[in-house]
Amino acid sequence: MRTTDRCHVIGGEHPRHGVVISNETSIGPNRMNPHFSLCRLEQYESFVGAETVERILRKARRLQGLRLIHVSSTFYGGGVAEILSSLTLLQNALGVRADWRLIQGSPDFFGVTKKLHNALQGAAINLSELKKSIYEEVSFQNATRMDLKADFIVVHDPQPLPLVACFRHTCPWLWRCHVDLSQPNQEVWAYLKGFIEQYDAAVVSLPEYAQQLAIPQIFFMPAIDPFSVKNRELSEEEIVDRLRHYHIPDDLPLVVQISRFDRWKDPEGVIEAFKIARREVDATLVLLGNVAADDPEGQAVFESLLDQREERIIILTAEDSALVNALQRRAAVVLQKSLREGFGLTVAEAMWKGTAVIGGNCGGIRHQIQDGANGFLVSSVTEAAERIVQLLEDPTLRQRIGQAAKETVRERFLMSRLAEQYLDILSDFEPSFPIDHRHARTRDIRMP
Repeated sequence: MRTTDRCHVIGGEHPRHGVVISNETSIGPNRMNPHFSLCRLEQYESFVGAETVERILRKARRLQGLRLIHVSSTFYGGGVAEILSSLTLLQNALGVRADWRLIQGSPDFFGVTKKLHNALQGAAINLSELKKSIYEEVSFQNATRMDLKADFIVVHDPQPLPLVACFRHTCPWLWRCHVDLSQPNQEVWAYLKGFIEQYDAAVVSLPEYAQQLAIPQIFFMPAIDPFSVKNRELSEEEIVDRLRHYHIPDDLPLVVQISRFDRWKDPEGVIEAFKIARREVDATLVLLGNVAADDPEGQAVFESLLDQREERIIILTAEDSALVNALQRRAAVVLQKSLREGFGLTVAEAMWKGTAVIGGNCGGIRHQIQDGANGFLVSSVTEAAERIVQLLEDPTLRQRIGQAAKETVRERFLMSRLAEQYLDILSDFEPSFPIDHRHARTRDIRMP
């Protein structure tokens, strides 16, 4: 078997492929099922080339045995969980011992953090002392239960942000913010800035999200795992099976939006645009989403849409990665009509399937879609409807757009690139940390 087909077995020998490199963790051979294994970086070679793979492996070898802990607020639902699910496994396969911890909280806590999340994207908020007290007290309670002994700690988004104030620093701490910070609510930003500046560096997705901070800022975008259930190749039989299981007809072209049920994703605007478009073309709309554990508004948004369901407007919630994959592959058009979007992971996922995507002209979507070349950007319901009609009426255009979209993801948005950028960050910290200040205080890390 070729090297690129091998998978990494933690601390052991693959039953068919022979001995593979251990990442020297405390985890022993896989006794539960000898066929379970971690995909190795070499599997990306057909996408990114042997030179890129070898470069990343050289960087990883210098960091063998380093212990890294990621902290977030949920194991499922939303882009952060999607990224960490794959990233932490790839980091372990590279020899970096990456762990993933969750904070726990009451409904009151997640209600507050959702409001803070919205405020970071520009929404109004009544930032009362009670909200601050709930936010900080639950963070303290989580810190009391957590063991964060590591060589490097990455805290994701505002939910676990105050943890940094609860520990004596014996290693570098990094805050990774995934939301759109282009126009934050200034009262909330001033409050959270007090926690952010206790970190050794902050990572945001785009240079336009940079803020005035006393710590270095680093910029890189998220990425997708092409080998996950959500993104791997599916057979026609598998696609049909998933659609039939959920009673989704495909006798007409499918127009699909897949995202959390969140007002920022503008599901109401998607439905309105579809209703306008179908005055000229026949199609079926599918809105598929989930309700993340850390998003108390999600269920209310989902329920508010249900009275708009009809035979050709299907609205459902399901935790089924294979269904997401099937819909993105079978769709004639995928929308992500967001009003604010830190990145928009579902855009890259759909583009990877070679599907034509219409995205809201905002945030990270603008950095994935080049309007008219590999997708379309829209700023209104009317524009979205016009693009739906244009794509449904022109199969040649859909094919051209889809091919360019997949190539964009191959070049820029695969998990191998993200793993390399984390390796670069880890290497940038000297043994005594903080980050190497010989570089500019605001730094943009980009891969060749």
